[in-house]
Order: sequence, then structure tokens, then C-alpha cells
Amino acid sequence: MTKLDILVIAAHPDDAELGCSGTIAAHVAKGYKVGIVDLTKGEMGTRGTPETRIQEAEEAAKILGLSARENLGFDDVFFKDDKDHQYELIRIIRKYQPEIVLANAISDRHPDHGKGASLATHACFMSGLRKIETSFEGITQEPWRPNFVYHYIQNNYIKPDFIFDISEYWDTKVASIMAFKSQFYDPSNQEPASFISSPEFLPFIESRAREFGHRILSKYGEGFTVERLIGVEDLFDLK
Repeated sequence: MTKLDILVIAAHPDDAELGCSGTIAAHVAKGYKVGIVDLTKGEMGTRGTPETRIQEAEEAAKILGLSARENLGFDDVFFKDDKDHQYELIRIIRKYQPEIVLANAISDRHPDHGKGASLATHACFMSGLRKIETSFEGITQEPWRPNFVYHYIQNNYIKPDFIFDISEYWDTKVASIMAFKSQFYDPSNQEPASFISSPEFLPFIESRAREFGHRILSKYGEGFTVERLIGVEDLFDLK
């Protein structure tokens, strides 16, 4: 088992790359161990296949320098924030014992993002309950509750509670996104067009990052919302 400092939970392959890959890359560069668990294979997406999405996720993992990446194989669109799915995610949280969890946006254009956020929130809390028993590879797992759960902002604008400066890691973010080449604009791709395959979508992602960066006097940023207020011990830690 690899203990992670940060576990990113994403409803679909490419959610983490679009929402918080700059933040991931920055922490990997600092020596932190970061992993992603994708809840589904994105099999209901207009473009690509589950097999393609897994291959693309593996390529993105290499680009980001992840310590771990898993796919839980939940049913895309149809997964629920219920007992069965909570138990599966609790096993993953206890397996990796992250200090911080980054999860989907609390609400968004795609309903799976809000469901993924709710599932992550509940599983992170429940993972700390001793009377919920789980096992991994036949070994009983110990309770584990992450210290912090933050939600990355996705398609719909949500006012961030904090913004992380990703200016130095913008190129890495773009490369990790483009690993999912089946999903984004490619004039040679003959599959049906989708919301994210339009020529305007990736420029929108850059515009959002520039907007968030501008708000903290940097070039690029990624926004997050919090589940509880953040405490500080030194005002000079704030940018």
C-alpha cells in the first residue's frame, strides 16, 4: 500500500485533469504523493470507449507523476451516493490514508459531478467511523478520516473559497488534459461532437484559469471550495 498525501476523487476520467491538475502537479513537484481514483470509466460519454479512457488516464497519470491511479468501475451516470458505493469508496480512502481529499464540484452541469462530490464527502466522514468494518485483500482496515476535503471547480462558475496558483504548472495541466485526445477538439475525429469537443471548450478552460489567476495577481489559478473554514497561524502564509 502506498500512503498518499493527497487523494483526488473524480466522477470521470479527465475530471481531475480539467479541474485540478495544476494543483496536483505543483504538489508532486514538492515531493508529495498524489493519487487519483476515477469512479467511472466515462462509458456514457459521446466519444471514446471505456478502454480508450483507461489508456488515456494512464498516460495522464504519467504526465502528472501520480503515485497511484485506480478506476472503481461504477456505472457512469447511474452510480449513486448510497451504502454500496460509500463502502467501496471507504475502502479506497482507508487503503491510501490521505491527509487531503480533492473532490468534484459540489454542483455542476453534469449531475455526476455533484453526486461524486456528495459521495466523496460522505465516504470521507464515514471512513473515520470504527463501527463501519471494511477489508482490503483479506485484511481488516483501520478507520481513517482525511483532515481536509476540498472541491475543485469544474464547468459552472462557483465562487472559490481559495485559489491555488498554477502558473508554473500550466503546461503540465494542458499536457495532462490533452492525454484524453479522444474527448477534445480534433478535426480529424469522425465521432459525434460533444459539449467538450467543441473548438471553444479548451479556450474556455484557459480563460477560467486566467480569471482565477488574475484574482490572485498571478497568470493562472485553480479554484476550490471548502467544507469548513480554513485556519491560519501566520498571515504571511497568505498570498
